[in-house]
Amino acid sequence: MDATLAALADPTRRKVIDLLREGPRPAGELAQAVQMSAPALSRHLRVLRAGGLVRAEAGGADARLRLYTLRQEPFAALQAWLDQVQAFWAEQLGSFKDHVERRQ
Repeated sequence: MDATLAALADPTRRKVIDLLREGPRPAGELAQAVQMSAPALSRHLRVLRAGGLVRAEAGGADARLRLYTLRQEPFAALQAWLDQVQAFWAEQLGSFKDHVERRQ
């Protein structure tokens, strides 16, 4: 979870995630879309891979070409945690509402 949140803390990496939601893309296309040099984007992709958010796969006939895709698992884990936090606050607010209604 920490690696996921750390990876998503950067706006460039969130933009890359948004682009990959549309489908697999090569690093060069991602770099162009976020208006960044390939070496600079490579550092962001490394963080996203280390956090388990994306994977790189060989794409097409050119073995040098890497297509980046999203991995579902870390997002599912993040959603499960957020659901727990939301349930906590819903319970707290419900209790507060009941308390206010009893006092009236």
